[in-house]
Amino acid sequence: MVDLNSSDETTSVQSIRDLVEQFVADRNWHSFHNPKNLAMSLGIETGELMEHFQWLTLEEAAAVKEDAAKKHAAGEEVADCLAYILAIANAMDLDLSSTLAAKMIRNVEKYPAQDQ
Repeated sequence: MVDLNSSDETTSVQSIRDLVEQFVADRNWHSFHNPKNLAMSLGIETGELMEHFQWLTLEEAAAVKEDAAKKHAAGEEVADCLAYILAIANAMDLDLSSTLAAKMIRNVEKYPAQDQ
């Protein structure tokens, strides 16, 4: 069941993975949810997200968050992107928390912070 009162502060990664998994299972979509198809779908959704900012100046793009309708529309695309990322993690049995943590360690080594 979808909890409309959930927030980033109170929701675990596992619970949103389970939400996506239940959606896929309820529709018998597992045969379509392979890494190739999901990665392609993620690319399509990121393109749809980019459309909300296409041709905007940096200032106009930053102002999207101040316009409720534009923020909502962009948020819908962000949610679609996240759903596909979670579906990829589910299909590939990836632990997102440990994978991200390990990648951030490599990023810190590759891109050290500059003293300010």
